Amino acid sequence: MSEVFKDVIQGDLKARIDRWIANYPAGRKQSAVMPALRIVQEECNGRLTTELMNEVADYLEMTPIAVYEVATFYSMYEHKDVGRHKFCLCTNISCMLRGSDDILAHLENKLGIKPGQVTADGKFSIKKVECLGACGGAPMMMLGKDYHENLTPEYLDKLITELE
Repeated sequence: MSEVFKDVIQGDLKARIDRWIANYPAGRKQSAVMPALRIVQEECNGRLTTELMNEVADYLEMTPIAVYEVATFYSMYEHKDVGRHKFCLCTNISCMLRGSDDILAHLENKLGIKPGQVTADGKFSIKKVECLGACGGAPMMMLGKDYHENLTPEYLDKLITELE
């Protein structure tokens, strides 16, 4: 294991991953790959490097490609730097029909960045994501672990001011 990961996979982090592994039948610890990736990402500056994904594969006794497939398929895993506050804006059909394009344009204008970019101060980033499962509250986004629904430019302005 890499020195970076050895520091991360000890103590509470190891216990958190092991608790997920315990939820699955013996010999099936690879089933904990998604929570393991989430936990490691949270502890490693909000993104997964190839080295970290390799270490997760080693820890869960999986092939690296199997971990890469999971980490690159789902939009909650990051492979580039993100801001401290990541606006994950749903762009699926319900949100699109309810104005997510206008919300995205407002965010881009307000923050001076496009999806996939980070503000110069490292505070904010924008990510377009597929359905987050809150179609009744469209347009919506996830910020951290919280959903924000029925978005308006005014609501976003207030939220950004609070986060600055």
